[in-house]
Amino acid sequence: MAKTIAVVPTDSGWKYLQQLCKHWAHKLEVELTDQKGVVKFAEATAVMTSEGHALTVEIEAQSDEVLERMKGVVSSHLDRFAFREAPLPFDWKSA
Repeated sequence: MAKTIAVVPTDSGWKYLQQLCKHWAHKLEVELTDQKGVVKFAEATAVMTSEGHALTVEIEAQSDEVLERMKGVVSSHLDRFAFREAPLPFDWKSA
């Protein structure tokens, strides 16, 4: 399994997390709890948490290729919801 994590500075992390989970809930398995959202894709899982002034995004994928693709999928979708402050600064690190 390949993993990555990004801590994205934003004051609206909880709002973006909720919007993204609701958006993906139409087609994917999504769990939304207090300050945390989990989205299960076919070949990857994204876990998002909101704490204070940041949104943390962790992605675990079946391969490095899938991980790279999912980084783009998650960041582009978050940027759509965060259009007022997009592009958000994703600094992906190996986890």
